[in-house]
Amino acid sequence: MEASAPGRARRGWRRARAAGSPLSRAAMVLVVSALVLWAPPSVGYLDRLPRSAQLPQDSVKIVGSPNIPVKVYVMLHQKSPHVLCVTQRLRNSELVDPSFQWHGPKGKIISENSTAQITSTGSLVFQNFEESMSGVYTCFLEYKPTVEEVIKNLQLKYVVYAYREPHYYYQFTARYHAAPCNSIYNISFEKKLLQILSKLVLDLSCEVSLLKSECHRVKMQRAGLQNELFFTFSVSSLDTEKGPKPCADHSCESSKRLSKAKNLIERFFNQQVEVLGRRAEPLPEIYYIEGTLQMVWINRCFPGYGMNILKHPRCPECCVICSPGSYNSRDGIHCLQCNSSLVFGAKACL
Repeated sequence: MEASAPGRARRGWRRARAAGSPLSRAAMVLVVSALVLWAPPSVGYLDRLPRSAQLPQDSVKIVGSPNIPVKVYVMLHQKSPHVLCVTQRLRNSELVDPSFQWHGPKGKIISENSTAQITSTGSLVFQNFEESMSGVYTCFLEYKPTVEEVIKNLQLKYVVYAYREPHYYYQFTARYHAAPCNSIYNISFEKKLLQILSKLVLDLSCEVSLLKSECHRVKMQRAGLQNELFFTFSVSSLDTEKGPKPCADHSCESSKRLSKAKNLIERFFNQQVEVLGRRAEPLPEIYYIEGTLQMVWINRCFPGYGMNILKHPRCPECCVICSPGSYNSRDGIHCLQCNSSLVFGAKACL
């Protein structure tokens, strides 16, 4: 069934050529522009759903272990969870005259520090966490179990990682029956198509970028040669690390807006097939070939970050920093080896 519409379209095109029908650039632009009339209106953003890559930092309190360093994940430019200078057992016990002291990659941390604060109960809290703050943090605790007992000492290590959300986007490919490959009509059509797609997703704070456009001569089954345009384009969120967010509330989650943009684009290409199927007059020289639209969901970690569910099971969908602070083999910590290449469907860290 999918091949029937292209077949009818090609036969109609051949009849039009045989009859000497004019196939001008103006007619081509008119057809593409008319398709905008079938595009749905802008739609409000969907409600936010929980994301596994985002940890509820304000409500989390992390305790240490006397045996191994505890991993802590802090989203870039956000507040950290409370890192406690006690184990789970000591957290549920009374401590007499406790004394807390924290050391980080840059030395001793004082309570007056503006970016790393120590609470009155010895918890370490980071404000506006930066990449350079990642590394190994050590807490030294002195306390008495009871008034009569001697002072005890405890040393707890934490490995603090900066992480950030992946850069999500959709990559589309589509094919169009084309004018001769050296024709300026193909270039005009490409520009018009990108304008239409960009307008479709503008209200969702998304953008369309052309990745590749090529014209090829294709030998059809049991038929002659025809010219085809191969388009590859991406749809991504306008969010940037340093720029302003498109809106402030939680309904603006980029993955939700991207999903809505994907649906609009798929509907747009389906409507092209419907419009061409209802046409009584000859087809334009350039038209979409039914069934050729393909889409791939891509998430990519920015350079210096990567995903690794084995090393970071508590943050499996986070892009975790690869070389935090003062990691070394004596601490038993192994840095991730990451790259910045595109990875389809999951990881950007090897």
